[in-house]
Amino acid sequence: MDLLNVTSEPFSDNSVEDYQFHTYQPYIPGNLNYNDEIRIPIQDLDTFTAPCNSYLYIEGKLMKSDGTVATKLQFINNGIAFLFRELRYELNGIVVDSVRNVGLVSTIKNYLSYNENESVLLQNAGWFPNKSANQKILVDASGNFNVCIPLKLLMGFFEDFRKVIINMKQELVLIRSSNDNDAITSLDDTEIPKIDIQKLYWKVPHVTVSIQEQLRLNKTINKNVELPIKFRSWELIEYPSLSSTTRHTWPVKTTTKVETPRHVIVAFQNDRKNRITTDMSKFDHCDLKNIRIFLNSERYPYNDLFIDFENNKYATLFEMYANFQESYYSNKTNQPIFNPTDFKLHAPLAHIDCSRQKETLQTGSIVMRIEFETERPTSANTTAYCLILHERHFTYNPLTKIVKQY
Repeated sequence: MDLLNVTSEPFSDNSVEDYQFHTYQPYIPGNLNYNDEIRIPIQDLDTFTAPCNSYLYIEGKLMKSDGTVATKLQFINNGIAFLFRELRYELNGIVVDSVRNVGLVSTIKNYLSYNENESVLLQNAGWFPNKSANQKILVDASGNFNVCIPLKLLMGFFEDFRKVIINMKQELVLIRSSNDNDAITSLDDTEIPKIDIQKLYWKVPHVTVSIQEQLRLNKTINKNVELPIKFRSWELIEYPSLSSTTRHTWPVKTTTKVETPRHVIVAFQNDRKNRITTDMSKFDHCDLKNIRIFLNSERYPYNDLFIDFENNKYATLFEMYANFQESYYSNKTNQPIFNPTDFKLHAPLAHIDCSRQKETLQTGSIVMRIEFETERPTSANTTAYCLILHERHFTYNPLTKIVKQY
């Protein structure tokens, strides 16, 4: 027992001597308008950086299209993420991870990942999952706002890869959306939103290590070895308009064994896109009755769900949602952000865990399809989203600067 180990010495880790955030700006600082590509490079090849703990600092102003102060417009939950339609992380010019439709992807993923206590801290990033309809968030009376968004909220690479990057050029690429309608909500459409982003910085930790650790890392570099980068990527596939029927078969994609889906989250929205009178951070149950996915011939889940939202019979679906943290993060205790009532109102998501798979799925290609049933024929402009969480494997060589994907 440690209690009786009286000769032990106090533990002190001095391997990291300094840990400071450095600010990186876009190539063209003023290039922050609609549809602009915003590139933020890290050219310091002699530094050790920890991109996993990096964040975006964004400062701007919410106003009407004529430049005057908006009185009715307000940000939705995670609204700042909806200002960007694509996010990419590049290592020496090679795309390591990317996310399209950044706002929707991060909202769906984080509804499963974070609990209520963590959400209090993340309010600084614009994360307000339980905000009321009339609650104005982020902006002051003049419409000014500023946020710090940890990149682990937006992309799988930053969440999973918890090591320093050595001697490599890095770039963060953001592409702004064509308008701000999905980031904003209002009681009516009398005010057209315009969000002016005035500052956008990438804050990245620089790590200074002890002499002993420096020598060890230099030996690793000089050995000309490939260092692994493993993480789980987030990929969103959209079914823009469901047919008006109660039975749907959706052939989602064909993939290789390396990118076999491990978790699948299916969400529905009824006529919310590009309309400021609706909230894009909320989802609809669309009278879902049953859902299953097939990876080749393997079915998940094995049993039918027998969901009935009209009569509040969705306990099985909520249990699947609540078990995400234990399966994905190996948490001992699940702490879902929503209770069953709020789950139905705000985010009735179908999480399907397919992380445990037979050997037959580990060879060859994987054909994925989704089958689901609804109590009534789906209405016009109903969109289905499928968020696939799958593994990716890269290596990089800090000596030759070569990046490879496996």
